[in-house]
Amino acid sequence: MGETFFTSKDAAKITGCTLRQLQYWREKGVIVPIVSATGTGRSVYYSRSELVELAVMVYLLSVGLTFESASGVLQQLREIEPNFAKENSQRRLMLVFDSSEGILKLKDFERESAIAFLDQGLPVIPVWLDGIYQKLDNS
Repeated sequence: MGETFFTSKDAAKITGCTLRQLQYWREKGVIVPIVSATGTGRSVYYSRSELVELAVMVYLLSVGLTFESASGVLQQLREIEPNFAKENSQRRLMLVFDSSEGILKLKDFERESAIAFLDQGLPVIPVWLDGIYQKLDNS
């Protein structure tokens, strides 16, 4: 049985992003789908794993991150959890500000650690992959 692919329109509907966002992210090389140049025009198809990455971007933007920050966090996620988009990862992470480097960093979610960051007045953003998968499965 082959892998299922989704058109841009379907990908946008499932993940909650716009067609323009898909185009922009593709142009910037953040999430690059398969592009078929056969026939008239071009057809763009997203795999299931690319839908997961799209859903992560939508979530990160929805919590107030800029495009640059969100794409940087997505890259971190690819590095620390290489197969997160290919298998239903149940990993729960949190995004915290690393003052020594001046960037947002992903760390494993630990309630006590999250509370300690909040007590210091630092933001904590949950990035729960199981929740992202659940939302996609419900779409």
